Amino acid sequence: MSKAPRPTQRLDKWLWHARLCKTRGLAAEIVAGGKVRVNGRPVRKPATAVGAGDTLTVVLAGRVRVLRVTGLPERRGPAPEAQAHYTDLDAETGASIKSDSSA
Repeated sequence: MSKAPRPTQRLDKWLWHARLCKTRGLAAEIVAGGKVRVNGRPVRKPATAVGAGDTLTVVLAGRVRVLRVTGLPERRGPAPEAQAHYTDLDAETGASIKSDSSA
């Protein structure tokens, strides 16, 4: 008996729908630029599949964000709707991680 495939979405589309990037093109650039890890593995393909339960580490605006995907948004809606599709793991621990070492 085979398992049903896990629902997934393209990484660049998810980043855009979750309102982490202003455009899908920018989301694709961030992924291709090596600024995203999925479950600890660096990815460079915007078409990388992500689904509920995956952990994303994303460098945005000089800040590292660690997010757990909780859902797959169907559209780019308002911020509260978008935020319902991920959990900010930095906020849970109270940690603030900077990508640069200047203090």
